[in-house]
Amino acid sequence: HLQNSAREEGAFARQQIRELNLAMRLVTVEHLLGGERIIFYFSAETRVDFRELVRRLAAQFRTRIEMRQVGARDEARLVADFERCGQRCCCQQYLKDLKPVSMRMAKTQKATLDPSKISGRCSRLMCCLRYEDQGYEELRKLLPRKNIWVRTEKLIGRVVDTQIITQLVRLWLPDNTLAVLAN
Repeated sequence: HLQNSAREEGAFARQQIRELNLAMRLVTVEHLLGGERIIFYFSAETRVDFRELVRRLAAQFRTRIEMRQVGARDEARLVADFERCGQRCCCQQYLKDLKPVSMRMAKTQKATLDPSKISGRCSRLMCCLRYEDQGYEELRKLLPRKNIWVRTEKLIGRVVDTQIITQLVRLWLPDNTLAVLAN
């Protein structure tokens, strides 16, 4: 019953937003305390004066109204379902604290830097990049840095590349050949 009434309330709120010409977009509607309070989640680029909207909503539904502005990641947490990997969105399933995700994380994980492939439903960098970052950092610390010389029982060479997940090191040997070693 509450879900059906939330749909109707959302439709009414969208109509009022259009009438008041407010620069905001309604994301979803939620009931708290068995319908004693209705929360309207919205996104907007700038601050919005929605006092008149709240008055109209309160008069229509005769209950307490809350307006909460959400960012892109929070919006995905509220309304998204599955990510392109086939799993439920990380932000919805198990990430409680939505921390920033950086391009450095994508570079460390040697992910493609094509924005369309590393962006999630919210059009931001995918949360799983942050989730996996700690593991990649721990594995990366086990490998030698690029351009340093390493010595094994059989070889001496300069590190030209490493593969974090497989823990492989590519060496440039003094005889101008390449060798790949497991760490």
